Amino acid sequence: MQDRAEAEHQREPADAPGQQCEQIATADMLDRAAEAASFMKALAHEGRMMILCHLSGGEKTVGQLEQLLGQRQAAVSQQLARLRAEGLVSSRRAGKARLYTVSDPRAAEVVGLMYRLFCAN
Repeated sequence: MQDRAEAEHQREPADAPGQQCEQIATADMLDRAAEAASFMKALAHEGRMMILCHLSGGEKTVGQLEQLLGQRQAAVSQQLARLRAEGLVSSRRAGKARLYTVSDPRAAEVVGLMYRLFCAN
């Protein structure tokens, strides 16, 4: 006889992804899958992930990101351009400086999840 712990382990939670996906029409799911894949491609780069991680702590200039990442300005600017094009970060002028911040709450949530999964002790 199966004990209670094993039975609970094998039971799928009520909010399991498979059950949620069944509630979406296939055509809508395909559109959302394409959007999600594009979103994940924008995040699937070490440099961009590092930038988002640093920006999750607050606004930073390109110069600050250069120092934190140990990279040249051109490399940091290239990755910021991609993140801006994807709508994941935004910038504002503060005098002569341009401050960057995470603008997409989904990106902030994914960065937080990645931190918890891969960086937290």
